[in-house]
Formats: sequence, structure tokens, C-alpha cells
Amino acid sequence: MVDYSAVQQAVIDGDDEKTVQLVKEALEQDLNPADIVASGLQAAMSIVGSKFSSGEFFVPEMLLAARAVTKALEVLRPRLLDPGTVTIGRVVIGTVAGDIHDIGKNLVSMFLQGAGFEVIDLGTDVSAQSFVAAVKEHNPDILGMSALLTTTMPGMQATIEALESAGIRRQVKVVVGGGPVTQHFADRIGADGYGADGGAAIELCRKLIKE
Repeated sequence: MVDYSAVQQAVIDGDDEKTVQLVKEALEQDLNPADIVASGLQAAMSIVGSKFSSGEFFVPEMLLAARAVTKALEVLRPRLLDPGTVTIGRVVIGTVAGDIHDIGKNLVSMFLQGAGFEVIDLGTDVSAQSFVAAVKEHNPDILGMSALLTTTMPGMQATIEALESAGIRRQVKVVVGGGPVTQHFADRIGADGYGADGGAAIELCRKLIKE
């Protein structure tokens, strides 16, 4: 019998082959796919996020763990997309205009998917208008914006202003993150939250969904 702690350990170790093997065995034992995500993958990524925040893990360990989760989710996705499966919430995410950095954004996307969120990733160099159009189209609970350059950070404020102009700012929670971004900056531009890393992003998005 597969136990969820074994799945967690495989993810924490960054062992994608073992993670996928254990997930397949769990499905063969008729374990609930959503439980595999929550008690196995999601729980593991929370631990990895904590280790990253405390300095015990670095980006390479994060990437290996995230890759293990991504590969496991590929196995689980057909079962998770059953109409009866409930996701925690929907997140639209992207890197702001003028910025083509995506490692941090991709990590957060993987973390959120592993935690049970539906994620619509708009990619990099996303204009304020494109963010607005995506919010109108997908009606997400949360809009996440990333920036790795101080010169592109104003794109976050421009997007929030564009949401206000379109009359849809109140229907979505806005979270921001990235290397130069701070809580002070998030407060100044009127964002609803700031996440320092993938682990923090999961907790922040869960909190905002509950509000």
C-alpha cells in the first residue's frame, strides 16, 4: 500500500521517476487523485517551500521538486479533470510587459497546480491589456504578476490601474512577486498580497481564496 509520506519524500528528494511510479501505484490502489495531490504532492511542496524560505533548500532543489510534481500531475491530470473534481480556485499568472524572466513564475505555477489550483499561465512580457482580457475571459479568483527587473515593476501598477479602468478590479485578488518586489511596493500599488517565493505564494493564495 502506497503511503503519502513516501510520495512526499520522493518529491522532496527531487526524484521524478520515483514520484511518478508511486503516484501510478496509488491510482492502481484506487486512491482518490485529489487526495494524492493534497496529501502527497501539495504537502511535499509546502515542506519544500518552507525549506527554501529557511535557506535549507536553494533554487536547484526547488526546480527538481517542482519537476517531480509536474510529471506526477501529468499522470494525474486526466483523473483530476473529471467534472466531479473540485479545484481550490483559479489563478491567472504572467510576467509583466518588458520582462521575459519566467523561472520564478513557472515555479509558482507548478506550486499552485500541485496545491490544487487551476492555473492559466499567460507566459512572459504580458501587457496590462492582456492581463485585463484574461481576467474577463477566465474570471479567475486571483491574478498573479511577476517581475524580475526593477524597470518592469511599473507594469504591475499599470495592470491594476487597467483593471480599475475596466471596472473589474473588485472581482479579482491581485498578488505580486519576483526578485525586486517587496511587501512595501505591493502595498503602494494597491495589490492584495505579496509572495516572496513559491511556498509563500501557496499560503497567500489559500488565504485570499478563503476571504
